[in-house]
Amino acid sequence: MEKVMHVPEVVLNSGYKMPLLGMGTAAYPMPIDDLTCILVDAIETGYRHFDTAALYGSEEAVGRAVAEAIERGIIKSRQQVFITSKLWCTEAHPQLVLPALKNTLGKLGLDYVDLYLIHWPISMKPGPVDILKFKKEDIVPFDMKGVWKAMEACCMLGLAKSIGVSNFSCTKLSQLLQIATIPPAVNQVEINVAWQQQKLLEYCKEKGVHVSAYSPLGAKGASWNSPIINDIATAKRKSIAQVALRWIYEQGASVIVKSFNKERMKQNLEMFDWELSTEDNFKIQDIPQKKGYNGEDFTHPNGPYKSVNDIWDGEI
Repeated sequence: MEKVMHVPEVVLNSGYKMPLLGMGTAAYPMPIDDLTCILVDAIETGYRHFDTAALYGSEEAVGRAVAEAIERGIIKSRQQVFITSKLWCTEAHPQLVLPALKNTLGKLGLDYVDLYLIHWPISMKPGPVDILKFKKEDIVPFDMKGVWKAMEACCMLGLAKSIGVSNFSCTKLSQLLQIATIPPAVNQVEINVAWQQQKLLEYCKEKGVHVSAYSPLGAKGASWNSPIINDIATAKRKSIAQVALRWIYEQGASVIVKSFNKERMKQNLEMFDWELSTEDNFKIQDIPQKKGYNGEDFTHPNGPYKSVNDIWDGEI
């Protein structure tokens, strides 16, 4: 039997352990059966952390994959996997948080998630909203205190072992920490060599909030694949992706990858048994910075916002 690579874990401020490498599942449009097979392959390869969200439409596939992996004996129990899901903006209202999580659990076929995140610090009107064409009237004030109190209730009920946030800036995180009884365990944000977020990394470390990196190989428009990364990869006899992922890991963050190719799945797991040099890190710091995900997919020709980040940074 092929050896399964061990993934290191971090102990969150909630006391629970989280694998430092996770598999992203935002893969629409993809048939549930196809995605389930891919995720079972990932479990067989050694992945134990799966990142989903109400928005992604992948919760059912994640749940099916976990059930199938247990049935086939790939893992012994549900406790051997770490499942993250997220609260979407239309349900970011105090009275809708618990029903939203229960709906997520129903799709997953699980009694609890290991981590439940507020997807964005934004609220939209409840009900169906075309996220590709939101309008000014779809956005409503974000009741951070009320929503977080409801998140804490989910935690106290045992429906979420840990709770956290996604796409929170230092300012938003500071506001949350002032009102939180249970502090967020994780802040999941875009981080890669082309968008290094050093200020946010330092702030989260100071506050004991673990940072999880999505788009670790760059989002739209981010030139992460620079000559610097190529040179380091050649010298280390590693792939450029392995160098980019290793850099994030060495910043103290966990990484959410998304490759459905089995060979690349294995390569991504091979980021833990080697190191970048001090010189490598200095070179990487010199890579020009550009935010890859600017929320273009949320724009609307008749709307007042250039991107979702206009709202995220505090206009609403």
